[in-house]
Amino acid sequence: MAFQLPKLPYAYDALEPHIDARTMEIHHTKHHNGYTTKLNGAIEGTDLEGKSIEDILSNMDMSNAAVRNNGGGFYNHSLFWKVMSPDGGGTPSGELASAIDDAFGSFDSFKEKFSSAAGSRFGSGWAWLCVHPGGKLEICSTPNQDNPLMPNTGCGGQPILGLDVWEHAYYLNYQNRRPDYVSAFFNIINWDEVSKLYAENK
Repeated sequence: MAFQLPKLPYAYDALEPHIDARTMEIHHTKHHNGYTTKLNGAIEGTDLEGKSIEDILSNMDMSNAAVRNNGGGFYNHSLFWKVMSPDGGGTPSGELASAIDDAFGSFDSFKEKFSSAAGSRFGSGWAWLCVHPGGKLEICSTPNQDNPLMPNTGCGGQPILGLDVWEHAYYLNYQNRRPDYVSAFFNIINWDEVSKLYAENK
């Protein structure tokens, strides 16, 4: 079964004013759709066909640029859409809130460290919040469409929150003001989804 472009759980304009409708539409229908199509082409007729995206990425041959870039692009964006919501923002609660306090000292400290990971990534890439077995959280960032599931990325654990800092994710609205985009992201984080992912993977 070929990978399919996931539908967004909200309308393209639902995240305005934080992310504009035109950016969302282009990002989803052009960029994510392109990664999906190219991933299917890269694995067709190989032993990767029929495997889950998580299995493909975690056992990745990092020299296989087509699968690395397009598989990462498919997975990363599939997570990205889910961890945003027009009803998002605020702060997490329950187990996730406690884990954030344990790992980073406070939510404000987490926000500062996550924003730094996103803002300091040179060029294109992603910022991540990951959970390790046992519930320990880690913040890291990866270049291009790499992610923590892939071997030897300098990250680890299961991604439960990801922020796309490629220019195509924000340039129409924010131009070169990446810090403003990163700040706006906190107004639309779907903490219910992030908490669910935390509980499933700790």
